[in-house]
Formats: sequence, structure tokens, C-alpha cells
Amino acid sequence: MKLRMLLTVAAAVIGGAAICGGAMAQPAPLPPPTFHHLLLNSTDPDAAIAFYLKAFPDAKRTQWGGYPGIQSPTNVLVLFHKVATPPDADAQATAFWHFGWNPPEQRKKVEELLAQGFKFAPLWTGIGDGSVVVSSDTFPGAGGVYGLGETKEQMADAQVKGLKPAGGPGFAYLMGPDNALIEVAGESNPERFNHVHMWEDEPFCAQLWYQTHLNAKVNARPSAPVYTEANCHVPRGVLTWPSLTKGGMYRYPTAGVQFSDVGMMWYMDQTDKKLVATQSHLMDSVGLGVSDLDAWVAKLKAENVTFLRQPFKIGDTRAVMIEGPSHEALELVEVK
Repeated sequence: MKLRMLLTVAAAVIGGAAICGGAMAQPAPLPPPTFHHLLLNSTDPDAAIAFYLKAFPDAKRTQWGGYPGIQSPTNVLVLFHKVATPPDADAQATAFWHFGWNPPEQRKKVEELLAQGFKFAPLWTGIGDGSVVVSSDTFPGAGGVYGLGETKEQMADAQVKGLKPAGGPGFAYLMGPDNALIEVAGESNPERFNHVHMWEDEPFCAQLWYQTHLNAKVNARPSAPVYTEANCHVPRGVLTWPSLTKGGMYRYPTAGVQFSDVGMMWYMDQTDKKLVATQSHLMDSVGLGVSDLDAWVAKLKAENVTFLRQPFKIGDTRAVMIEGPSHEALELVEVK
């Protein structure tokens, strides 16, 4: 009798432990999405596609989900939605600013495009009415770091010291169809779609949002702070040049994440106006690829993420549309 009781108690303890262990075990996190596509609104998709194929001949024409587009050598899609009237291309109105393309040799690529008649936006130097096409033709970024800007004080100090622009590779902004801006920068062979640069009302808080809800990999130095809701609210820095606007650009705070080989990088929004929803503007939405859409829908609904569209059929697959922290439209596409 005693033995039977002991065995019963032991079984209950083991069973309870198993239940507790099961309750404590957390499901494995969903793998981060991949970068699938960028959707642009265009009055003439065929003309836009011809422009991009001429500028970036390593790309090829394609179609996906009923949209015509181009496919970069790394399989990122740029899709076009035909609209009746020119889309709003104000580069400071929404979270989407521009997208970027990496050529094998940045300066050589810019020179080739200029020789073919392509136009580039002026990069204002902050010195009088001076402007350049390639950023490295004006004073280097802070500490000579590529991609950073100089303040008026730093430029004045450089002039006093007799410093000269570094020349060589930098960044430049190709002016595309429907007033699109395409940053030509970096190095990649073959050339490829490389990034989407954005504005966010709170860049480090946006980074935290993408980490939390989309399991995104963070683009940050190993020594960078770990941001939480308590410390992600970082004030806007100072104006720097070169800049697409004469008055300079706020480059700090800067944050971002990576989806496959495409970076989504953010600067603090440049004006005091709140960013508006991206849909119907030139850069309409970003598509991210996931393998299990139902699991993602369950996760995001449990986390109270805003859904712009519930699951819908697109092409031969399904997708949902959610809203990012500064009203950017993000389409999650099921990729099998």
C-alpha cells in the first residue's frame, strides 16, 4: 500500500514537473523576414522600368503579384503600381525617403550615368551656393567617416587647416522617374538594390519596434547602447552638410535594421511636421518575405500591431499589410 502511494506521488510530481516545464518553455522565435520588394506608384510603369534597366543593366524586367517591375541580381524586386496622376514625391512627407543601389565602383558608375545623360540632384555643400554631385568632392564627414556630414564649424576649421576634399567614392543621388531619388553609393559586384533610407519620428524607438515585432537584426556597433522604451527618445542633433537641401540635414540620431542583404536605415525626421502614411505616395510600401504567414499574423495581433489589411491573396500567395512606427506600410508576403 505504501509503495503504491509513493509511486502515485512520484508520478504526480513528475507529471507536474513536465507541465511546469512545458509552461516555462517558450516557442522558438520566428525567423526574421527577408526583404522582398519595394512598391512604387508611377504614371508610366513601362517608361520607369526602361529607365531603371538602362541605369542598372544588371537588373532584369519581371512581374510579380500582378505588378510589373525589375529584379536586382540579389532577387530584390522593385514593383510598379500604375496610377492616373503623379504620386506625391515629397521626400520629407512620409517615412520613406529614397532607396539605394550599390555599383562595383561608385564614382565610375556616376561618371558613366552622367555621360549617358542621366541627371543627379545637387548636394549642397553648405559653403555659399556651392554644390557637388558626389559627396566626396566636398569636405569629408566627421572624422573622415564615409556618409557622415560636417557642421559649419567643422567646415570652417577644415578650411583654416587647408584640408581638401578626399575625392574618390562617396554617395550621389540619381534623379529617377516620378521624381524618385536613387542613392548610388558603396561597392557591390554585381550591382544590387542595397537599402531603403527613411525618416522616423524616433529612430531608436523605431529600431526597438522592428526588433520587437519583426525580429529584425539591428545595424549597430557592438559598443552601441541597448535601447529600451526608457532611453530610445533621443533629441535631434545639429545640421550638417553635404545635403539635398541647402539648409543642411539632421543626421543624428541614426538607427536601422537589416532584412537579408537590404538595410532599412533611419534618420530623425527633418521637419516639425508629423510624418504621414506612405500609401499612395511615390514610395508606397515595402514587402517583407515570411515563410509562415499565419504564425506572423498571430504574433503581430497578440502584440497589438496595427493591421492595414487583413490576409489577402496576391498572385499565387498571400499577404497582410501592417503599419510601422512612423506610418510606413509594410507588407508581409508568404514565400514558400
